Amino acid sequence: MQVVRSKAELREALRPRRTGTVGLVPTMGYFHDGHLALMRRARAECDTVVVSVFVNPIQFRPGEDLSSYPRDEQRDLALAQEVGIDLFFAPSADEMYLPAHCTEVRVRGGLTEVLCGAPERRGPEHFDGVTTVVAKLFNLVQPDRAYFGQKDAQQALVVQRMVRDLDFPVEIVVCPTARDRDGLALSSRNVYLTPEERVRATALPRALEAAAQAAREGVREASAIIATARRELERAGVAAEYLELRSAEDLRPLAEVNGPALLAVAARIGRARLIDNTIIGGAQG
Repeated sequence: MQVVRSKAELREALRPRRTGTVGLVPTMGYFHDGHLALMRRARAECDTVVVSVFVNPIQFRPGEDLSSYPRDEQRDLALAQEVGIDLFFAPSADEMYLPAHCTEVRVRGGLTEVLCGAPERRGPEHFDGVTTVVAKLFNLVQPDRAYFGQKDAQQALVVQRMVRDLDFPVEIVVCPTARDRDGLALSSRNVYLTPEERVRATALPRALEAAAQAAREGVREASAIIATARRELERAGVAAEYLELRSAEDLRPLAEVNGPALLAVAARIGRARLIDNTIIGGAQG
């Protein structure tokens, strides 16, 4: 595995590998089994696999956990080596964003202004930071495929729209949410949870499963599905930052389920802001 830290090194390392398929797994590091599942999928499908590790400062609002976001590059390097990653791209912020950087990539159309992007939450500017850095990575790596997790469903939809609208020649592969044995979606921020908070946090996947079960039993009204999930959260003393049922294709709000619907939840438990989701009314619901 080759470790590269500059854009010039990355391009040079990729030059002789262009004859085969190139896969990209963009991450902010502190790997867990969800990251490794994306890497293994990429390794199985691509001739060359690039993993990027970059805690992107422009997707954090003031007061968020940029400075304390968990980092452990040596551990990440060892795990990526075990998976068989070819290129490990770990640039600095100064390398990614030149002085007086003033260009951003912005997606709107109802995808970035809701759920995590609502102004009272992280705001659409969060996704401006995501799409800007992902666009830069796509330009640098020029991958045939890029791998994202379903846990960040809104992010995946935003990136897919950017790729469609800007004609990036890359296939976006969205992989299932990786979960721990207790059902909690894997996240680098889970490290913030105390043992007691960790137990409470498992209410999120239970709430989603309760709602999905209601849908499987024929419940179609969004209000009833959401109420089922909310009861499970309340039993654990978890107050949702949001709990919403939206179209799985374009995040339109839904009054009832007549096709694939995204039930998405976010909640703050201790220091951790956790998100999770499930698709109901479709292949998974």
